[in-house]
Amino acid sequence: MQTSQLELSRRMADVARSLRAESDDIETVLRAISKAAIDSIPGTEYASVTLVTGKSRVETPVAIGDLAGRSDALQQELGEGPCIRSAVGEKTVWIDDMREETRWPRFAAAADALGIASMICFSLYVEGDQFSALNLHSTTPSIFDDEARSIGQLFADHASVALSSVREKEQLRTALNSRDLIGQAKGMIMERYHLDSTAAFRLLAKLSQDSNVKLVDVAQRVVDAGPEDR
Repeated sequence: MQTSQLELSRRMADVARSLRAESDDIETVLRAISKAAIDSIPGTEYASVTLVTGKSRVETPVAIGDLAGRSDALQQELGEGPCIRSAVGEKTVWIDDMREETRWPRFAAAADALGIASMICFSLYVEGDQFSALNLHSTTPSIFDDEARSIGQLFADHASVALSSVREKEQLRTALNSRDLIGQAKGMIMERYHLDSTAAFRLLAKLSQDSNVKLVDVAQRVVDAGPEDR
């Protein structure tokens, strides 16, 4: 019996709440998303998350199961495949039978040799020049039917919301830490050179501009150097 849409929505909402509560760390949440996908989406045996930066740099921060990691490694080596297409193309991509796949023949032949029979990839998020996809793998051909794809898409949508929430928290935390670091460096410059707050900040900004180094990195160097010896 197919899962009702209402029941499915409730289940995925519960998963999303669980993911948001999992951690404030991106990698931990990506791992939780991958594990939850294996438990939630019929037919899934292995899962991974692919990150593509600038449409050329491919990384796999999380892979659940050896075949998932080796599948991503193949696509990194070849520079093509369903995970990359899903991430960059912002769409769902699936392979029913790896032996009959013609879009990526080199990847398909190598994946089939590994024992991967079918795959489905969901675009997770796009931010600036960074793209991401959730990838599901199975050793059984044609396992991801209409119901699995429907559940998977709903899961990916909820996972994207949860991931976005965690990313916002991480960015806010980074911004606050940067502000504190800059404030600490500014205070050290004020004391060292007997400057007021505005002049100390201008000096930091000038150092950043002249050296073509981010302001927060200049501030870190000032703090690392420590107070001037007296």
